[in-house]
Parts: sequence; C-alpha cells; structure tokens
Amino acid sequence: MTLVLRLLATPGAVPLARHAVREHTRSHDAELCVSEMLTNALTHLGEGTPVTLRVTGRATRTRVELTDPDPRAWPVLRDVTEDRESGRGLALLDAVALQWGVIQGPGSKTVWAELAQP
Repeated sequence: MTLVLRLLATPGAVPLARHAVREHTRSHDAELCVSEMLTNALTHLGEGTPVTLRVTGRATRTRVELTDPDPRAWPVLRDVTEDRESGRGLALLDAVALQWGVIQGPGSKTVWAELAQP
C-alpha cells in the first residue's frame, strides 16, 4: 500500500505528516525521516512550498519520498558539532535509513530514504 499526501510545507504540516505516516507504517524511523525531510523543505525552500510525500511499503523495506519543486536546492550531509543548534536532520536520516539519496526531475527533486520494515 502507498500513502500519498500533497501538502504545503508549513510548521503545521509536520505533525500532520508524522501522524499519517505513524498510522500507515507503525514505524518510528519512517516518522522521523518524514519529519526531517519536511522540515528541511520548510527551512530551505520556504513556508508554503508545495510538496508531495509518498510512503511505500514492501516485504522487507519502507520507502519514504518527499518531492518539491526546486531541483537546485539539494540537501547536503554535513558534519555537525555539538555547539550547532541546527543541521542534524540529514545526519539523523543517514543514521536510520538503510540508504537514501536525491533524484532530480525536470522541475523538481525527490529526497528518498529506504528503511527496514519494523
């Protein structure tokens, strides 16, 4: 089964998406990935950016994807020091995902992560 949500990147969308993913997957890791992906879109692309969230479950893996309309604003995994207050989202995604990446489309990009089924 696939969950598809089309929404605007807003602070209120983050808990809404987390709840929908929790109900759909029962996976805390999927919920965390969605939260970090959506927060990154909100932070780096701006409030009100339209995004599409897709969560697909397979026999052994769950795939989480967030598509936004800016093919140039790519997420970058950075080394995070203890004194930084932000910038840990991709490090968290990297820690819980089996693999993750970015796919560039003609007028969009999709950040994706694959997780082990709970």
